[in-house]
Amino acid sequence: MDGTLVDTEHLWWEAVELVAGRPLTEADQPEVLGRPVEHTADWLADTTGRAAEALAAELHREFADRVRTEIVPRPGALDLLDTLAAAGVPTALVTASPRAVADVVLDALGAHRFAVSVTADDTARTKPAPDPYLTASRALGVDPAACVAVEDTGTGVASAEAAGCAVLAVPSLAPIGAAPGRTVRDTLVGVTVEELGGMISPELRVMSWNLWLGGSRIDDHRAKQVKAVLESGADVVGLQETGGTSAKELAEALGWHHHTAGENLGVISRHPITGRFGDPDVGFYGAAGVRIEMAPGREVDVWTAHLHYTPYGPYESAFDGLGAPGLIAHEDVRLAQMRDTLDRIAASSRDGAPVVLVGDFNCPSHLDRPDVAWPVTRAAEDAGFADSYREAHPDPAAEPGHTWSPIHQFHEDGSGRPEPQDRIDYVLYRGGLTVRDARTLVIGDPRPWPDVAGNDWPSDHAAVVTRFVLK
Repeated sequence: MDGTLVDTEHLWWEAVELVAGRPLTEADQPEVLGRPVEHTADWLADTTGRAAEALAAELHREFADRVRTEIVPRPGALDLLDTLAAAGVPTALVTASPRAVADVVLDALGAHRFAVSVTADDTARTKPAPDPYLTASRALGVDPAACVAVEDTGTGVASAEAAGCAVLAVPSLAPIGAAPGRTVRDTLVGVTVEELGGMISPELRVMSWNLWLGGSRIDDHRAKQVKAVLESGADVVGLQETGGTSAKELAEALGWHHHTAGENLGVISRHPITGRFGDPDVGFYGAAGVRIEMAPGREVDVWTAHLHYTPYGPYESAFDGLGAPGLIAHEDVRLAQMRDTLDRIAASSRDGAPVVLVGDFNCPSHLDRPDVAWPVTRAAEDAGFADSYREAHPDPAAEPGHTWSPIHQFHEDGSGRPEPQDRIDYVLYRGGLTVRDARTLVIGDPRPWPDVAGNDWPSDHAAVVTRFVLK
């Protein structure tokens, strides 16, 4: 309420200064901002020697007088409340102010705008304890995780987050930093119902990464792999070229869950793995999948695939001058592997459930090179999969998204020919997901082949990381 819906924080600050008999400073903010009257009265009692009860009564009186005569709605506040009402979204007022003050504000704003109001008088503990937001969500009949709390102080943010709410922070007098599950804006002006809804939709960051023979060409590769996964912010990583043990070892180092398939494929996930799909004894090339549980009733299938590397279309195009018909004809092996992958996904997936397919496909995309109808990516598209990177970056000229290769500037045959750079690693998806952003990832400035042992980036591929929101 105070500082979020109405411009009362400065009124409260003035009231405390008057009662304290001195100007307040930044050092006083933790005892004043977002605190109930009784807390600030106890604090003043300790510093002034006056009785806390008398101080509380004086604080109540001074603040209420100012509210009655000087209350001003914050920019965008009334528009947002009216927009929520029109959309049928119930709203609760949750404040550390006492009922007497809250009712004055409610009268000014229009009490009809709120289905519920919770004040400092209504719970045994008030902010920063979670009780006020838990009480409000129970009164609304909703899960706190389905709620967005709009707050202007660190104390209020702590209360809402402790209750399990997403938070939209609009700081008033003291800054509030960004954090997972928290959005920070300067004002409520222009905030939409859709934007608030997006704040409570679970996010899933998916990474595709070819580890390059388990990373064995790079010194201290396991520690560098762990660092890369942590810096990516990924929740789940589809791996290729695991060297047989990398998925298990990476997961153990991160404290994550894992699935290993054959000598080459694996998935690691911070979320529990509730299902495993595909042939556990798959060969070097093929696909494997898992089902992860992000929350009760919220599951996503994630598949990783590695397709054969020869014949390699970019080489045949750049070095041999092979035209589109020949390039397409030479995709038969990879196309068969992709179709097998898509068949396995179809056999295990549920209607409408989100599926993410990542991998090193060892071929370009028809979205990047329209002169060639590259059949592997077209087959995935025909099966309902969208390309998250190209969705986030529609212009391949402006954002090519090359993943092959951060260490090969020249072809390794010693001819001095430039190595064709291309996008051959993918994060595809279908079902109930929305792409928020996608990017390629390489850490540091890798030295070129063959002087690579000391590189910080322990692979010959760039990774691809996509941030999804579950619908």
